[in-house]
Amino acid sequence: MLKINRENLKSSHQTIWLIIDFLMLGLLIANLALIIFDSVYAFSAIEGFFAEHTPGFHGLYDPIHENFLFYDLVFVSIFLTEFFVRWGYAVKASVYDRWYFYPFIHWYDLVGCIPVGSFRFLRVLRVISIIYRLHQYKIIDVTSMRAYQFVNFYYEAFMEELSDRIVLKVLSGVQQEVKRGSPLFERIQHDIVYPRKDMLTDWISQRVAQAAQEGYVPNRGALRSYLEDRVDSALKQNLELSRLKYLPVVGPTIQETLEEAVGDIVANVIHQILEDLASASNHAFIEDIINVFMPDPADARAESAANEALINLILEILDAVKAQVRVKHWREELP
Repeated sequence: MLKINRENLKSSHQTIWLIIDFLMLGLLIANLALIIFDSVYAFSAIEGFFAEHTPGFHGLYDPIHENFLFYDLVFVSIFLTEFFVRWGYAVKASVYDRWYFYPFIHWYDLVGCIPVGSFRFLRVLRVISIIYRLHQYKIIDVTSMRAYQFVNFYYEAFMEELSDRIVLKVLSGVQQEVKRGSPLFERIQHDIVYPRKDMLTDWISQRVAQAAQEGYVPNRGALRSYLEDRVDSALKQNLELSRLKYLPVVGPTIQETLEEAVGDIVANVIHQILEDLASASNHAFIEDIINVFMPDPADARAESAANEALINLILEILDAVKAQVRVKHWREELP
C-alpha cells in the first residue's frame, strides 16, 4: 500500500505545489477512469446491458455520454489552468534558462489536454510524472508498492534476458573474428601501440621516477637500515663465512669486515638503482624493458606459435565470460 510521508511533506519547500500535485493526481485518475468507462459504454451491447438491468443509472449517465466532450473539457480547463500557473511560476523563479522552455519540457501535459481520441490517454504520462516527482521528494515511496515490485521484477528479467543475448552475440562474433585471424590485434599492435612506443616510454619513465622519488627518497634511511640488517642476518647464517672466526687472531676481524662491506655494497647498489630510477636517467632502462615487451613488428610476425597461444587464451577467456553471462540471476529471485 502506498504511504505518504507527512514529515517530508511538511519539511519540503514545495508544500503548496505538492498538495496541488495530489489534487491533480486525484483528478487525473478520476478523469482517466471516466474516459475508460465511457469508451466501454460506447459499445451498444454494454449500453443495452445498463439500459436493461440498471435503467436508473442508464438514465443518469446517458446524458453525460451524449455530452462527454463538454464534461471532458471541464477537466481539460482545470489541467490547462494548473499548467499555465506552473509555467508562470517557472518564469518568475527562473527555473529554466528561457521562458518558453517550460511547454517544450512538459509537452506531455499539453498533448494530454487534447480532448480527441487516443490523445486523452496520454494523460497517463502526466500521472507518471506527478508520481515520479512525489517519489523524488520522498513524499511517497513507489518502490514499496507490490505493483511496482511485480512490474520491476519482470522488467529486470526482460532486460537481463535481452542484454545477455546481445552480449553473447557480440562475444560470439569476437570469437569468430579471432578464429578467422582477424587483423584487429595486429592493427592495434602495429598501427596504434608501436608508433606510440616513445610516448609510452616517456610516460612510464616519468611515472617510475615519480614513484621512486615519493616512495624511496623520504624513506632512504629506513630502507638502508633494513637492507643492512637483512644482509647481516644472511651472512651470519652462511656456513663458509662463519668458519672465518676460527682463524687465529684475525678471524673475527675479517668476518666482521666482510659483513659490513657486503652490507654496505648491497645497500649502495640498491640506493644507486633507486636513485637512477628517480631521475631522468631511467629513460634508457625503461626503453629497454619496453623493447622486450614490444619488439619490432618485423620480429613480432615471426612469433606465430606465441600468437597462436595468445589467440587460444583469448578464446578461453571469452568462453568463460559467455558462461558467466548465461547465468540467469533473475531466476534466483523467484519465490
